Amino acid sequence: MENNQYSFNEDNAVKFIRAELPESIREKYDDDEILSIVDIIWDYYEDNGYLSLNSIETEEEQLDVDDLVKYVKKEVKNDQELIMDSKDVELIVKAELDYEESLEDFI
Repeated sequence: MENNQYSFNEDNAVKFIRAELPESIREKYDDDEILSIVDIIWDYYEDNGYLSLNSIETEEEQLDVDDLVKYVKKEVKNDQELIMDSKDVELIVKAELDYEESLEDFI
C-alpha cells in the first residue's frame, strides 16, 4: 500500500499544506521547514500511541488537536534552527491534519 497514491507521502503533504496556507505564510517557509513540522506531528503521534495498530479505529476520537498544536509550538520554540511564528505553526499543523483527512476519504 505504500505505493498507493492515497497513502501518506511527504512531497504530497508539503504540496497540500502549501495550497492550504495563505500566500503570505506560504512564502515565508521552505519545504524543509514545513517537513520539520510534519515530523514533529508524527513524533507526537508516536509519543502518544497513535501509531499503534490498536489506536487506528479510535484515532480520530482521541486526537486532541489543541494539545497537538501546543506540543508542536513547544518543539519549534525549543529548536534553535527552526524559526517560525507560532500562529503560522498552528496553520501548518491544521493544514497537515487536513491532508491526512483527505487521504482517509480514499481508504
